[in-house]
Amino acid sequence: MSDIRPVHIIGGGLAGSEAAWQLARAGVPVVLHEMRPVRRTDAHQTDGLAELVCSNSFRSDDDDHNAVGLLHWEMRRAGSLILRCADACAVPAGGALAVDREGFSRAVQAELEAHPLVTIERGEVTGLPPEDWDSVIIATGPLTSAPLAEAIAALTGEDSLAFFDAIAPIVYKDSIDFDTAWFQSRYDKGTGTDYINCPMSREQYDAFLDALLAAEKTEFKEWEGTPYFEGCLPIEVMAERGRQTLTYGPMKPIGLTNPHDPTVKPYAVVQLRQDNALGTLYNMVGFQTKLKWGEQKQIFRMIPGLQNAEFARLGGIHRNTFLNSPRLLDERQRLKAMPRLRFAGQISGCEGYVESASMGLVAGRFAAAERLGLEQAPPPPTTGMGALLGHITGGAEADTFQPMNVNFGLLPDILRNPDTGKKIKGRDRKAAYTARAKKDFTDWLAASALPVPGDDTQAA
Repeated sequence: MSDIRPVHIIGGGLAGSEAAWQLARAGVPVVLHEMRPVRRTDAHQTDGLAELVCSNSFRSDDDDHNAVGLLHWEMRRAGSLILRCADACAVPAGGALAVDREGFSRAVQAELEAHPLVTIERGEVTGLPPEDWDSVIIATGPLTSAPLAEAIAALTGEDSLAFFDAIAPIVYKDSIDFDTAWFQSRYDKGTGTDYINCPMSREQYDAFLDALLAAEKTEFKEWEGTPYFEGCLPIEVMAERGRQTLTYGPMKPIGLTNPHDPTVKPYAVVQLRQDNALGTLYNMVGFQTKLKWGEQKQIFRMIPGLQNAEFARLGGIHRNTFLNSPRLLDERQRLKAMPRLRFAGQISGCEGYVESASMGLVAGRFAAAERLGLEQAPPPPTTGMGALLGHITGGAEADTFQPMNVNFGLLPDILRNPDTGKKIKGRDRKAAYTARAKKDFTDWLAASALPVPGDDTQAA
C-alpha cells in the first residue's frame, strides 16, 4: 500500500480516532496529528487519544426506542473502534452505555498504535494544513487551538460560533454516606442499582438552591456573552431559570423510592453514576458547573449523603467552537471553499460523544473511498448517521444553527403503519423509526464502495 498517499487527520479525539480506524481498515495510510502533550488544553487531563473530558456516558444503548441507541447499533455494524472499545470498557449504567474513561482511552490508543497503517504524530498544526496534504480531516473538537481556528475563519469568511461547555464533578465513592444515599436506577432499569441517589426534602432543596444562586461563579471576560449549549447547561444556569427547574431536570425524584424512608417521597434527588471500572469514582449526573472550586465543595456538601464528599475532580468550564456547517460543508463533509479539507466531530456542529464519533466514522469512509478512487454514497437520511449528517450539512437552518444531538426529529417522519394505515404513536413509532433505519443502514453497508465489516471488527 506504499503507493497510496496518506490521509492526514488533525485531532485525536473520538471523531479523529474513529476516522483513522476506518481509513486504516480500508487499506489507506493515516497520519493522525494530536497536539497534546506538546500543547495542552484547559479541559484535558491526559495525553491519551479519545479522552473523555465531560461525562463517561455514551447515553442510552436502547437501539429499538432511542435515537442515540440506534447510532450505537449502526456504529457497531460499521465496525466502529469507538463502540468496540466502549463495549469492552463498559461499567454499570442502567440502560445506558457508560465506560471506565481511562481504560477506554487506553484501549483506543493501543489499537491505533498497533495498526501498521496508522502513524501518530504529536504536535500542533498552527494554521491551514500544507498544500501537499491533499486529503485532510479536521476533527479538533470544541478545543480547537486558536491559530488553526483563526485560519479556518479567515478561509471561510465566517465567524466561528462558540458556547461554553461545562464539566461535572467526580466524587470518591467511599466518601458517600450510605446511611442517607442508596443504590437504584430510575424505574429500576438496567440492573436496578446502577446509580447512587441522594434525597432532599423541600427545605433542604430550598437551602441548596439559595446557596447555588448566591455562589461565586467563574468569570469569562474574553468570551463573556457566548451562548451555552442547551443540552449541557451549568447547574446554576438551570437554577436561574426558575426555582423548580432542577426538580424537572437532573434532580427530578420520579421513579425512585428511598429504602431508608420508603413512605416519604423525596422532593428532589441528586444522582451519581459510576465513572470507572473499579467502581471507586462516581460523577454527579447533570451537575456540570461554572462555580468556583471552593464554592463547589461547600455547596455540593449540602446535598444529603455528600456532606463528607471528597472530590476526585471538581467541575469546570471551557469554550466550545464549531462551524456553521450547513453553510460551509458539502454532503460529504468537505469544506466548499477548500474541498481537500473535511470536518468531523463537534467542530462540525454535532453534539455528544456518539454523534461526534459517528461523524468521524462517516468522514473516514468518505476519505477512504475518495483515496481509492471509489464513490461512497452518504448514509440514507432514514438512518441515524444519515439524518445527523444531513442536518449538519444542509438540513439545519444556517442562520440559527446550533450543535445538535441525534434525535428522531431529524429522521423523515413515520406517521402511519404502511400496512394498516393507522397512526403510529409513542414507543411503537420509535420502534418503526429504528426498524426502518436498521434495514436501510444494512442495505447501505452492503452496497458500499468499501468492504462490509467482518466478524473481527464486531467483537467486543
